[in-house]
Amino acid sequence: MKKIIVAGSLNADLGITAPHLPAGGETLTGGGFYTGCGGKGANQATAAGRFGADVVMCGCVGADAFGGMLTENLAAAGADVSLVRRADGVPTGVAVILLTGGENRIILDRGANALLSEEDVERALLLCGEGDIWLTQLENPLPVVAYGLRRAKERGLFTILNPAPADAAVLPFLRYVDLLTPNEGERALLGGTKALFSAGVGAVVTTLGGSGYEIACGADAVQYTCIDVPVLDTTGAGDTFCGALAAELARGVSLADAARLASKAASIACTRKGAAASIPTREETLAY
Repeated sequence: MKKIIVAGSLNADLGITAPHLPAGGETLTGGGFYTGCGGKGANQATAAGRFGADVVMCGCVGADAFGGMLTENLAAAGADVSLVRRADGVPTGVAVILLTGGENRIILDRGANALLSEEDVERALLLCGEGDIWLTQLENPLPVVAYGLRRAKERGLFTILNPAPADAAVLPFLRYVDLLTPNEGERALLGGTKALFSAGVGAVVTTLGGSGYEIACGADAVQYTCIDVPVLDTTGAGDTFCGALAAELARGVSLADAARLASKAASIACTRKGAAASIPTREETLAY
């Protein structure tokens, strides 16, 4: 099995459910408050770990209780956390999540995630060999994300970018991306599938929410449905898809087969509350 390096964010999630979005000056009574582990990078590393991958997390947290909680959760999922740097004088990233009608709305404070550096990237690359997988997102400084993609590509790694949160400034760096995993909104913001291939992306797997997903390789694009589940919370579903997809690719299976199992895992995550806490294992996914 190939190694997976996840270079990305780690956040403490503070979530609450409300009947609707509050208006200006309005105070709502909600419920179901929880503190959990999240951040796109950490979620994807957790998913890869629960799918049995040899995964290493590269990121940055604060020297606070949230930082300890996040690294412990990743280690419990089977991820190597030796490259998670703890920085003094800055808080761990935090995501405040409001869940209404089964959909989540998130306010993010990047905190220590803003300190991820080129030096962190180089330390991670020392653990990699040709053909290993570099998985990253856009919750860290864009120049560092771009540097990581370029250096990983130079080292012969297979690069996966989940372009979230969407940022058109990443377009010049897509030539370093073997596989892009946007959702529909992110794909549209980046100009659509044709523009992505023109920018140099190797393949595009687009998640379509409850409609499933689409795999596009050059001129060929095929849409697939997902399993029907009772949706409780969509937080972390996209990250579950990305991490599980990378884990299956690391096993050497085809993109189509990897995406099929990743989609099933993401659907299962929607039946559970929270981000990292909702991610199923590979065994759970196969048996569901």
